[in-house]
Amino acid sequence: MSSVPPSLPASPSSSTVSTAADDFSLQALSPLDGRYAGRLAGLRGVFSEAGLIRERVMLEARWFLHLALDVRFPELSGLKPSVINALHQLVESAADDEASTVKHIERTTNHDVKAVEYYVRGVLKAAGATAAQLEFVHFACTSEDINNLAYAHMARRARAHELLPMAESLLTTLTSMAHTHAHLPMLSRTHGQAATPTTLGKELANVVVRLRRAVDQFAKVRIEGKINGAVGNWNAHVISAPEVDWCAVSERFVEGQGLAFARYSTQIECHDWIAEYCDALARLCTVLIDFCRDVWGYVSVGYFKQKVMAGEVGSSTMPHKVNPIDFENAEGNLGIAEALLGHFARKLPISRWQRDLTDSTVLRNLGVALGHLALALHSTARGLNRLDADPARLAADLDANWEVLGEAVQTVMRRHGISDAYEQLKALTRGRRLAQPELHAFIRTLQIPEDARERLLALTPASYLGLATTLSASVAVTPAR
Repeated sequence: MSSVPPSLPASPSSSTVSTAADDFSLQALSPLDGRYAGRLAGLRGVFSEAGLIRERVMLEARWFLHLALDVRFPELSGLKPSVINALHQLVESAADDEASTVKHIERTTNHDVKAVEYYVRGVLKAAGATAAQLEFVHFACTSEDINNLAYAHMARRARAHELLPMAESLLTTLTSMAHTHAHLPMLSRTHGQAATPTTLGKELANVVVRLRRAVDQFAKVRIEGKINGAVGNWNAHVISAPEVDWCAVSERFVEGQGLAFARYSTQIECHDWIAEYCDALARLCTVLIDFCRDVWGYVSVGYFKQKVMAGEVGSSTMPHKVNPIDFENAEGNLGIAEALLGHFARKLPISRWQRDLTDSTVLRNLGVALGHLALALHSTARGLNRLDADPARLAADLDANWEVLGEAVQTVMRRHGISDAYEQLKALTRGRRLAQPELHAFIRTLQIPEDARERLLALTPASYLGLATTLSASVAVTPAR
């Protein structure tokens, strides 16, 4: 009996293998929480159910403090130090059982925000708050006053701490590659056919500029919030405390959260900013889908080689394979993200009359779209780190297509007044391969100045680059504004 090849990975012992029942990732319905869970820990902390509960709890505590410090209700003037400390704890950090306790309360209330209110009341009551003081938890709020601010916080955190850093890192990598390959000639392909040469760096520079624009537009989306009651008119606020300038109080509270204040709304904040946020990310997805498909093609024709990773398998039956799976993974996840983001942008700003509930379940999936996008950014970055350009393959492709210099020759001819220049080169080059000797023979027959002739005879597909090298070398991560 033959022995097991030493190159095969060792099987784990039975004591180290988790059963499906013990391992949540094997039971997860979504691959974001299953197969890819390890790559998305940051976003999970923001958009999970526990993350949403954390935001709601913080906002309930902050609103209570705002009523005490900004509105200065007399009932809240004598808060015990223990209550103030409890409020700050609710704002600053989650208790170990915070989310599970809220979910336990929700089993009775069948209302998620009311469960948060009761949880906060319970914490403050235990800290010594009076019955009158506890009535200011969730004072004059509709659930959407808390929800819209919670999602605004979550979207802002995801942008600042996850998506923008990942996108900026990708931009840095692409810019470095554009500079590195600024001088590396490459055959262009328009309509899939050989075309005027460029450089590999210039094609990467194009992506840098497009991605920079998409990232900047995403970064500029103004995230808004409101806290104005059941239908946006501060009805309950005014009837209970007419002496207070509630619009100003609300504005100070929302802007104190680092958000832009939405003065006008129905029961829900109109979600127009979320549509802008999603539209901007969908544009970013489009740019990256285009890029991933191009890189896939360049790998296919050999312009890029992929680094071989020890132990990795490219095919279950073809051992030679090294597949561009990172770019394929990125493209697939970008497509999912783009579709979801497009739906969010179209659906969320639409709500029947003063509100319906269709936005609620849709908003809960915002993190799903961002998770697929984050996964795609991760895969794209990993794919780029595995690429090596193949100058020999690039040079061979250029040398096999001398006919691409037909553009150069006919343009010089036209510059010097030769009639039917385009038509002459069309007859010489269209639909056929043209070797260097044949092209040079044609150039020598031209009635053009000798210095122009010498420039054309010295030209090669690899040197016919225009300003590609300069454009590649000068592209910057942060363009001049």
